[in-house]
Amino acid sequence: MKKQHDFTQGNILKQLIIFSGPIMLTNLLQTSYQFADSLWVGNLLGANALGSVAVSSTIIFTVLSFVIGLNNAALTILSQQKGKKDDTGLKRYLNAFVVILVLLSILLGTVGYLMAEQLLQLLGTPEGMMTEAKTYLQVNFLGILFLFGYNFISTVLRALGDSKTPLRFVMLAVALNIVLDPLFIAGFNLGIDGAAYATIVAQGSAFLYGIIHVLYRKLAPFTMPSLPSKKEVGLILNLGIPSGLQMAVISAGVAAIMSVVTIYGEGVVAGFGAAQRLDSILMLPAHALGTAVSSMAGQNIGVRNWSRVKSIARFGVLYNFSVMLIVGILVVFFAEYGIRLFIQDEAAIVFGTRYLQIIALCYPFLGINFILNGIVRASGAMYQVLALNVISLWVLRYPLTALFSNWLGETGIAIGMGSSFLVSSLFAYMYYRFGKWREKELFAKNQ
Repeated sequence: MKKQHDFTQGNILKQLIIFSGPIMLTNLLQTSYQFADSLWVGNLLGANALGSVAVSSTIIFTVLSFVIGLNNAALTILSQQKGKKDDTGLKRYLNAFVVILVLLSILLGTVGYLMAEQLLQLLGTPEGMMTEAKTYLQVNFLGILFLFGYNFISTVLRALGDSKTPLRFVMLAVALNIVLDPLFIAGFNLGIDGAAYATIVAQGSAFLYGIIHVLYRKLAPFTMPSLPSKKEVGLILNLGIPSGLQMAVISAGVAAIMSVVTIYGEGVVAGFGAAQRLDSILMLPAHALGTAVSSMAGQNIGVRNWSRVKSIARFGVLYNFSVMLIVGILVVFFAEYGIRLFIQDEAAIVFGTRYLQIIALCYPFLGINFILNGIVRASGAMYQVLALNVISLWVLRYPLTALFSNWLGETGIAIGMGSSFLVSSLFAYMYYRFGKWREKELFAKNQ
């Protein structure tokens, strides 16, 4: 238990830096699954195959995001229990989350596998990419339980104040993926399917190792699964459904934007796919800080220490803005080199480079959304954060992307998205400052 932090006391900035660092590295390693797939697929199989992976990954992210939303509910409930030092409540809610997430994982994996082609058609997938995209998507759905599982274990540990242990699981998965990707794609001549098989084998190994390690080291109070109580299920669903919908709204918005991108043909789709791969890496600091402040705030909300919660928010915003501004400036100068790691098609490279250079300086504002929404989410105000995400994605980002692309062509895609980051950060601040999220009480009726 020495690796677990008590965030209700101590130096906030020091804790934020120390706690968020391993989360950044863990997220970077997780992203490298898709990064490695894209490198091998783009260079061994070509731009069309990379586009197929990009479209399929949008759907995978949509499904995964719903379960990550439930993980956010877990982070809220478990971190507050940790702050309250309620060990019995922690065990009960942990058991309930395990039961619910396993059942949902099996259901979503089955439905996704059977409806892969219909989902791809909804995105307007180009005909030349359909076959490869479908098979890649189906293979990923077969192993989605592993992906859900080790993400949940990592969430539990972070709620308890441990961000270092999840690195062990992800390092194993990445090492296996790096070895298996070229072997399955080229060595076994499995093509694009090989990239998907390599990923799920690696994730399955990480999941099994994670379970064994956590149980052996007694890092979290997992117990033999049993039927949870109605109160536990009720609270989890009350937070989990809107939290899951938050992530679904976000990822569905990404899918909607992909439908705008596909209008401009395979070159733009491939360039956008490569840019999104880099985006997923470049935004890691902001994502990690959002997760870190949510866990830190959750423990303090559990003991109603509002002055400390305010300080966590302030340090989080300032630290995020500084880091993401530096990232954005670097992207402006080195975007083309990053895009060329994935694809060699010149038209795709030109679009991907221009897209990143335009949107890069808007990264700090998107990061503000992650920080402030993470603080509000830690209180359990999930419906309010859901509303903020609907505004961000469906009132701002998708309409502005469609509008600017209609005016300016493919260049307008980045302009529309970047402008939405700025405006949505203002909405996030206004609710954080004036909203009633501090009045939320999770456990008053459940103890």
